[in-house]
Amino acid sequence: MFFVVLSFSNGFAQNIDSLKLALKNAKHDTTRCVILNELAETASDEEWPFFNEQLRLIAEKNSKTDIPLKSFYLKHLAVAFYNIAYIAQKQGEISKALEYYHKSIKIRHEIKDKKGIAISLNNIGIIYANQGDIPKALNNYHKNLKIQEEIKDKAGMSTSFNNIGFIHKKQGNLTEALEYYQKSLHLKEEIKDKSGIATSLNNIGLIYKELNNFSKAIEYLQKSLKIREEIMDKRGIASSLGNIGAFYNNQGDISKALEYFHKSLQLHEELKNKEGISLSLNSIASSMLEKGLVDEALNFAKRSLHIAKELGFPESIKNTSNTLKKIYKKQNNFKEAFEMYELEIQMRDSIANETNKKASLQKQFQYEYEKKAAADSIAFAKEKEIKEVEIAKQKLELKAKRNQQLALYGGLMLVLVFAGFMYNRFKVTQKQKTVIEQQKAVVEKAHELLEEKNSEIIASIRYAKRIQDALLTSQKYIERNINRLKSSI
Repeated sequence: MFFVVLSFSNGFAQNIDSLKLALKNAKHDTTRCVILNELAETASDEEWPFFNEQLRLIAEKNSKTDIPLKSFYLKHLAVAFYNIAYIAQKQGEISKALEYYHKSIKIRHEIKDKKGIAISLNNIGIIYANQGDIPKALNNYHKNLKIQEEIKDKAGMSTSFNNIGFIHKKQGNLTEALEYYQKSLHLKEEIKDKSGIATSLNNIGLIYKELNNFSKAIEYLQKSLKIREEIMDKRGIASSLGNIGAFYNNQGDISKALEYFHKSLQLHEELKNKEGISLSLNSIASSMLEKGLVDEALNFAKRSLHIAKELGFPESIKNTSNTLKKIYKKQNNFKEAFEMYELEIQMRDSIANETNKKASLQKQFQYEYEKKAAADSIAFAKEKEIKEVEIAKQKLELKAKRNQQLALYGGLMLVLVFAGFMYNRFKVTQKQKTVIEQQKAVVEKAHELLEEKNSEIIASIRYAKRIQDALLTSQKYIERNINRLKSSI
């Protein structure tokens, strides 16, 4: 069986009696929840539902109180609801199973438990697949796969691949089914999940059987059985025995086929697995019919159909009605044979009608498109980011170059301006020099003329003085005469 459990000590897990004693001595509800959870996982098929109910009651009571450990109790309540749904599913109480799976999912959304949500979606998908509601089955499987890929849960992804492969197999898309089963096997081998490896080997063997590759079919089926016996997986062993029986029946070895079918039926009855019981009963009926044991075959086939109708699984009803149709025909009971034929057609159409096939393809394309779109989106974002960085870098380089150019041009302009200024100053200086030189020349000329004039004036003065001196009585002569006159008076 498959449960979501919380971790607990290996000592408890190894000894049921120790767990029961620990439960009796537990002082707090948190401890009781952990122990009950472990007991629900490790106890016998008869006992574990009782422990799970105790877990539900304690978790439900404490989850309603506003305490710091509320999320702890909600998680355990989600586990308890999941386990109730699982029990109901195996007992054929499908409505109850769906109700409790959805209750579990609701709580897990509240506590953001993605892994728990994915597991419940997977089991809901299995129910819808068995009912022949392919769109709902694929919807749940792809939701599950999307979450598993988000949280990188290889075990969960492998289960999803396996279940999608199963849908393709039911619709006759054997190549696609084989592809998904091989994807599942690859992941199971990576994580060393023996139970999962056995399941994938079994499913691949069934595909090879459908493809009429019988040597590979029995090789994979026997490998699967061997692993399941090693890990003591009763449910898996029952399934493998039934599939090997079908292989021998297909090969015409009816006695060997019946031997395997009866072993498979015995294990399914021990496990109270109604689906497996119905399948084994129909397989026995079909083999007995081939052996000519018509009345015995009728008894087994009727029992198989009764259980299949209880479960409401179209695939099981279709297969069993086909067997009954053949039996009634052998007995010349054409009225009953025709009724079984109509039932078979009705179930076949409900399983593989055109709407379901389109839904299958649509969901597959949707998944591939979303995955590619997400990848493209990431690639585009990265490419855009790289381009933006490159553009920013180019902008910076251009800006730097522009700044350099501006600086160069600015410097050049300054040089030109300075050169212009210097040239202008040079021209002005030259002009001033020319003017100064001209003025100097004029001054010098004027000075020369002045000197000439001065020379002429001085010469004239001297000349005039000489004439004056020549014409006028000298001062000394006058003073001497005056002095002489004064003395004579």
